[in-house]
Amino acid sequence: MNTPNWISRSLFQRKVSAEPAQGQGSEKKTPSAPAAIAEAAPKKGVNARSTHERLQAQLRQRDEALSPRLLRRALDDLRAIIDERVSEVEGGRRAQTLAGWYIDANLERRRDLWLLMSEQFVADPAQVKKAQAQFAKAVGTADEALAEVEYRRATVSPRRRLLQRFSVFPDGIRFLVEMRAEMTPFLKGDKRLQALDVEMEYMFSTWFDVGFLDLRRITWDSPASLIEKLIQYEAVHDIKSWADMKNRLDSDRRCYGFFHPRLPGVPLIFVEVALVEKIAASITPLLDESADAADPGRANTAIFYSISNTQVGLRGVSFGDSLIKRVVETLKAEFPHLKTFATLSPIPGFRSWFSRNCAAVLALLPPKELAEVGRAVGFEPPTPEHVSGALDKVLDLPEASAVRKFLLRAAAQYLGREMTGGRPTDPVARFHLGNGARVEQLNWAADPSNKGIKQSYGVMVNYLYDLKKLDRHRALLWQGKVAVSSEVTALLP
Repeated sequence: MNTPNWISRSLFQRKVSAEPAQGQGSEKKTPSAPAAIAEAAPKKGVNARSTHERLQAQLRQRDEALSPRLLRRALDDLRAIIDERVSEVEGGRRAQTLAGWYIDANLERRRDLWLLMSEQFVADPAQVKKAQAQFAKAVGTADEALAEVEYRRATVSPRRRLLQRFSVFPDGIRFLVEMRAEMTPFLKGDKRLQALDVEMEYMFSTWFDVGFLDLRRITWDSPASLIEKLIQYEAVHDIKSWADMKNRLDSDRRCYGFFHPRLPGVPLIFVEVALVEKIAASITPLLDESADAADPGRANTAIFYSISNTQVGLRGVSFGDSLIKRVVETLKAEFPHLKTFATLSPIPGFRSWFSRNCAAVLALLPPKELAEVGRAVGFEPPTPEHVSGALDKVLDLPEASAVRKFLLRAAAQYLGREMTGGRPTDPVARFHLGNGARVEQLNWAADPSNKGIKQSYGVMVNYLYDLKKLDRHRALLWQGKVAVSSEVTALLP
């Protein structure tokens, strides 16, 4: 899901900015995301003032959206929301009023509000320092537990209470989720927003705990608005038509989503499952909308072939582990004869990694295999450039090709050995291996689409969920080792 599509259907676009363009009486629309981000981002060479500096100033500098006077007024409105003298309901009403202003504001003014929320609502440093000293002094004494409680209370920022007040009004949680999604592209370039982002992630992790989520099966008989959301949010294999969608919801398929009561009708994450008789080695037959539905009563294998998160604003909130567990339990209850639970997954980071590390992988080959690759590409010893040239028509490589075998060896190396910060480098591998799966099988030309070729030369992988070994595989990963099948192990150098 890209940002322009998200903006076009967000809560914020229910209203249009009423600010007239210069010299015109027409309404000024909120700009598309890329253009708006470019306009709102600090310009190179410009030292952006903090909100502390701007609040003390009299004049607005270039590239600042709100004048100091309007910035002070916005801060007063934010502080009024968490005024201790008003009830939670009244605080929620005030938050809703400010949310209305935000919806009508352009992106630059919205960004000023983020900065206020991030920089002006911090824990009292004096109280934190005092509580920290008291806790350190109490460690090992009978007062330790109480001192810890006081320290925790002192470190809670007013920003948290502010977010809680926004959550009170009916669309409040959705408003905050969409606000964070809109803020996300700015985080890398403006560290001042990090405090607000982290606070939001913490609050969302509480509000969207899996204990509060409802697992629902989505069928062809579900409301059309819900099925349209599946089409919009599908992030792995684009849904090309209603016939394609109907195929994914046929009798030999299952689709499940997690739903939150405050975001009705919007799946936070959904998974598509095919019920088959063996581990699928290619996505093509699974997406063949002209194929007849198989008999689910004969299936012994469930293939998870697409898992899509739908809300950018919930980045960092984990649903996938619990979703897979709940779906496996649901499937076993409906189909007791299912024995194998596996994925057919993309390897999105493989091609870019391979282009950077081809020489290193070549260096790991035994002399005989290196010579075979050289003969296949017409140059000995083979160079990354010659290998890359041979892969330009990767789908035409015969099964016995040394280049094909070399690419699969590289994929095994990437999935089975490559770590970043102690975790698997590939994002999809990180998810499944972190949930206790193992790398089961590499599949040549499993995704021949342009997207598949661009991501991984068409190679896909099966991750196997052996329900009796999930904890063992997680423990292995904590040791910096990836669980792989004997078939994949044989490909490793």
